Amino acid sequence: MKTIGLIGGMSWESSAEYYRLLNQGVRDRRGPTASARCLLWSFDFSEIERLQHDGDWDGLTARMVDAARRLEGAGADVLLICTNTMHRMAPAIEAAVAVPLLHIADPTAAAIKAAGLTTVGLLGTAFTMEQDFYRGRLTERHGLEVVIPEADDRATVHRIIYDELVAGIVSPTSRAAYRGVIARLVAAGAQAIILGCTEIMLLVRAEDSVVPLFDTTALHAQAAVTAALD
Repeated sequence: MKTIGLIGGMSWESSAEYYRLLNQGVRDRRGPTASARCLLWSFDFSEIERLQHDGDWDGLTARMVDAARRLEGAGADVLLICTNTMHRMAPAIEAAVAVPLLHIADPTAAAIKAAGLTTVGLLGTAFTMEQDFYRGRLTERHGLEVVIPEADDRATVHRIIYDELVAGIVSPTSRAAYRGVIARLVAAGAQAIILGCTEIMLLVRAEDSVVPLFDTTALHAQAAVTAALD
């Protein structure tokens, strides 16, 4: 079994879900006493969140590269960034280490295409929805058409992530707000919805959408289990 290196703590709520999914996936493949061989570098998310909203992407890149190198030095055979937004730093991390980085957008796109779908709505932080590092990969590498919410809806989705979900707060009011955003994305042509923030799965379930939901956390963890065992 290969050792999975997790760059986590962004937030720890989703990192805990990664740990559960990785171990569950290995147990399902290897038997009841099997568990994942993994290493976790966990950031203090308050520091990361401040730098994100200050726009200090250079400072964030330095921290992410340092974490990747530490995990590689500790024996990780494959790396995961346990957050969609910080995949903005994926190229810098790939250039800094010799072990492979499993990009969260790739297994997500593979699952969407396997379902025969071509147009997807994207929910995530404002950084993920509005910048090109994520949408561009889905479009250029995988040929998907990506629809994002209108400005007011993007602000609502972003606020709920940072004010509630990263703190483990799951509100029925916020679930209703997300349902409305999803419905408007479907009306705009989305055949499916990407839950493109690793905390959104805490809030949104299949019954909240009339089209399929693709949970990036679960898909990323499944791909990591495959990479570790195959």
